[in-house]
Amino acid sequence: MVNDKQSETLDIMRHSAAHVLAHAVRQLFPGARLGIGPAIENGFYYDFELSRALSQDDLPLIEAKMNEIVKQNIPFIREAVGRREAERTFADQPYKLELLSELPADEDAILYRNGDFVDLCKGPHVSHTARVKAFKLLSIAGAYWRGNEKRPMLQRIYGAAFLTKSELDEYLRRLAELEARDHRRINKQLNLFATPDEIGGGLVIYGPKAGRIRTTIEEFWRREHYDNGYEILYSPHVGRSTLWEISGHLANYKDIMYSPMDIDGQDYYVKPMNCPFHILYYKSQARSYRDLPLRWAELGTVYRYERSGVLTGLLRVRGFTQDDAHIICTPEQIESEISEVVNFSFKMWSTFGFKEHQLYLATRPEKAIGTEEQWQKASDALKRVLDAQGLDYKIDEGGGAFYGPKIDLKVKDALGREWQMTTIQFDFNLPERFEMVYTGADGQEHRPYMVHRALLGSWERFFGLLIEHYAGAFPVWLHPVQAAVLPIADRHIEYARNLTENLKLQGIRVYLDQRSETINQKIRQAQLEKIPCMLIIGDKEIDNCTVAVRLRTGEQKFGVSIEEFKKSINSAIRDRLPNVVV
Repeated sequence: MVNDKQSETLDIMRHSAAHVLAHAVRQLFPGARLGIGPAIENGFYYDFELSRALSQDDLPLIEAKMNEIVKQNIPFIREAVGRREAERTFADQPYKLELLSELPADEDAILYRNGDFVDLCKGPHVSHTARVKAFKLLSIAGAYWRGNEKRPMLQRIYGAAFLTKSELDEYLRRLAELEARDHRRINKQLNLFATPDEIGGGLVIYGPKAGRIRTTIEEFWRREHYDNGYEILYSPHVGRSTLWEISGHLANYKDIMYSPMDIDGQDYYVKPMNCPFHILYYKSQARSYRDLPLRWAELGTVYRYERSGVLTGLLRVRGFTQDDAHIICTPEQIESEISEVVNFSFKMWSTFGFKEHQLYLATRPEKAIGTEEQWQKASDALKRVLDAQGLDYKIDEGGGAFYGPKIDLKVKDALGREWQMTTIQFDFNLPERFEMVYTGADGQEHRPYMVHRALLGSWERFFGLLIEHYAGAFPVWLHPVQAAVLPIADRHIEYARNLTENLKLQGIRVYLDQRSETINQKIRQAQLEKIPCMLIIGDKEIDNCTVAVRLRTGEQKFGVSIEEFKKSINSAIRDRLPNVVV
């Protein structure tokens, strides 16, 4: 475990590596204009404006130049100079001049020199370039100056840096595994989804395989929700501007909403959230305390504007489906309801193969609505739920939504990465805005409590997580093709076709490969598609009314009866196992 002192040393070294990178680039590209170059998690980056676009082929050349500079053991020298002198130093560096212009007029500029290179930086740095240890340049990306899409696009070079070569090697090994599991890379192999430019960025089309997986998950999701006392709602994709004015979205979220559509002289917006529709259904009739709690869920597709620069495969999109739910209850019911949601969440994630998780209790942010008393009562209620179940959790100070505290659940995938998925949020805002009431036992009107809840988050992000967690080798119950029937020769096709129909009648998702290819080619294709089971049919199998079973794990078993195989695969589907046991 890295302590605070080691972390500080590592950050200084990484920051110094960024300066060595800038030094190297300036030597190779004398006209380079410099942006900024901070230390980041696992390494560093630096932004440049160059006369030509860089490619991955340039990185080894730049890295070699960095190694030359490191070996020269050049000292980092700190200088404090006046504004005018600094401006003369950076006369050909417009981005540095912009940063200088933002310093107080009477404040010295801090420069760091190493050899013939000078940079504007507060530091600190290592004493000499030789103290920049194990590093590796990784990639090139575009980056708007200061993150503003209206400013120039610069070229950002990313690098990794560690104190020892063994740490760097381990990081690079892990990085290679992450790249191999990238859902966009796996999608090219499995053909699950498409994001054509013609429909616009951040909008996804799901193909037949993903459609099978999604249908399976949605059927499971609905069944579990009904079993847990929820009812399913469906709401429109658009609503009049007055709806979003009442909800506060136009005042607080307009920058993430799409432009309005004029319909009959009135503005309509595609929905960024489902909540107002559920509230209006609540208000469509009088409610009594006897009706509560109400648990309403919806797989509702919403649309939010995201800048094109942040769109990332399925993980950051503009149109996505939330497994949304709202619980409307009395103050007395709130703790038991939240406790049920926490347990429901654990069950759902366990079913999908995620055993490790971390809970966070997010408290009041700087900008928040509601009184201190409301926030304290709500936070205390969430805390009591977590404490009563003996759950380990961390406090996320100021991490709550502006309308109430929340519980966040982050799950760990096969590589140990944390993903923010489940959220359970108190809301003081919407019940007040929409004047939600119920009639209490005393005959008086009372304001209900409202909880927003998403277990899996958005379908898109969840699917991206599933792809990367399983590296595309989905569990048997989720895989779009649970078994592939592979006849060795044309004379085996009729038996294979009858077997395929037999398995389909059992509800097994099966594919018959009738191509005029060798059996090895058919097996290879099934392996590439990560199909859990391959049923190979030859003369011996037809004579004995059996199948030869080959699993994607490499296991094989010959002479398996049809009934035995059906029993084993149905057991894997029923028990939601990763693989079939034969």
